[in-house]
Amino acid sequence: MKKEWFFDRFCGVQIAVYAEDGVLVEASVENEAGGNLLGNIYKGRVANVVAGMQAAFVSCGLEKNCYLPLNEGASQFSSYDGDSKSAVRTLKEGDEILVQVTKLPRGNKGAKVSCDLSFVGKNLIFLPETDFLGISRKITDEETRTRLLGEADSLRKAGQGYIVRTAAETVPFKKLKAESEYLKKVYRSVKESAENAPVGAAVYREYELPVKVMRDSLGGDVDKIYVGDRKLYEKLIRLVKMRSDFSERKVSLYEGGRNMFSEFGISEQIYSLADPHIALKNGGYLVIDRTEAMTVIDVNTGSFVGESDLESTVFETNLYAAREIARQVRLRNIGGIVVVDFIDMADPEHCAAVESELSLALLGDRAKCRLLPMSELCLSTFTRKRTENDLAEFLLKPCVHCTRQGFVFSDRYMAIRLRGEIMDRFADGYRAVVIELNRGLMEAILSGRYFREELQSVWQDKRIYMVPHSTWQEERFTIRGDNSGVLSLPDNAQILY
Repeated sequence: MKKEWFFDRFCGVQIAVYAEDGVLVEASVENEAGGNLLGNIYKGRVANVVAGMQAAFVSCGLEKNCYLPLNEGASQFSSYDGDSKSAVRTLKEGDEILVQVTKLPRGNKGAKVSCDLSFVGKNLIFLPETDFLGISRKITDEETRTRLLGEADSLRKAGQGYIVRTAAETVPFKKLKAESEYLKKVYRSVKESAENAPVGAAVYREYELPVKVMRDSLGGDVDKIYVGDRKLYEKLIRLVKMRSDFSERKVSLYEGGRNMFSEFGISEQIYSLADPHIALKNGGYLVIDRTEAMTVIDVNTGSFVGESDLESTVFETNLYAAREIARQVRLRNIGGIVVVDFIDMADPEHCAAVESELSLALLGDRAKCRLLPMSELCLSTFTRKRTENDLAEFLLKPCVHCTRQGFVFSDRYMAIRLRGEIMDRFADGYRAVVIELNRGLMEAILSGRYFREELQSVWQDKRIYMVPHSTWQEERFTIRGDNSGVLSLPDNAQILY
């Protein structure tokens, strides 16, 4: 199996994509300006305490006050094997505290935070103020588990804790100790920064997307890394040189004229992540519907009619669907509660087989998933730990034409699609391109200056003209290359910047 990572940055975002034999498995997008809030530590002030909820709301300088459970304690680390102790924290309005984002804001809800800080390394997670010793459940050898827990225990002081990550399974104690000392230094630096920081200040920010991928996801079994931006390439090379288990010869700077994702045949797969309809290989399809409380996935037979009877047709479609659902929730970073409406099956053995297939497929996900038994209505429910923003929050925006009940493509997503099309036209030898598009999208591209870097470098001797249409929908556009000496354009056409 060919395992490849693709990194790029453009239109104000960083993108990391992982593919196996050319099929997308993971995709992450992060705004360069704000990054991902998850893991950030803020100096906050308690705005109010709600005794009936055993919770407080904390002002952290974010758009909404953050939700802080007061009795969570070490239970937030329950995805690791270890003793979980809960203790009620006493706070009062006006208290200044350090809190760490453990769950991203969504919809009308602010971020969830914790006072039990954690600092993540490749092999260890350091818990400076939490008495908890845990280990990854993926480390199964009992002798190895006992050894690693003993070594982690020797590194901590009273009241502190460590979690041993999966990557530590074959790591010598000397390396664990060095990483432990580094994480302790980071913690001391955070405490010093917080002393004089104002309320609302971020005193620690989680690493940006490429660094997190290098730390958490990249192993020696990866065949190749392609990077579409020179600055990002140089950064990744520096990170690779710090690792003994990964060769920098596997990292290549892509310098082709076309969009890198188009060149490697994965652009359409990336773009399809904004589509709620997913085709199955046998002719069936899935429909993904996002709501405030959960994500609902509906399974349909579509054009698949089977070869024998209805029950066999339904069973085969549900098996295909179970595998694809596991891939899609991982690929789209869908977190929280997921409800799957499988097609009704009459045979209990078929129900058990589909449930088993879904459970097995979810095991390949790095995020923790918990599957509940299938109901009599062939409904399967599972939870998936929310580790990053749902990709849909980046790809889509509420539709203003249907009282915000539906969604349309976001301006940045459309800018990314246009950038790829523009690159391909220039790679075909054209000196100018003419784009016809929705007026609002054109205005967003101009005000957001999404193509600023390209226009100052590789597109300096090119020309991009945009023709706005007030009646076109947001996702509609046309683009053509032109090498004629004189262009015939309408009066409302604008040259990009």
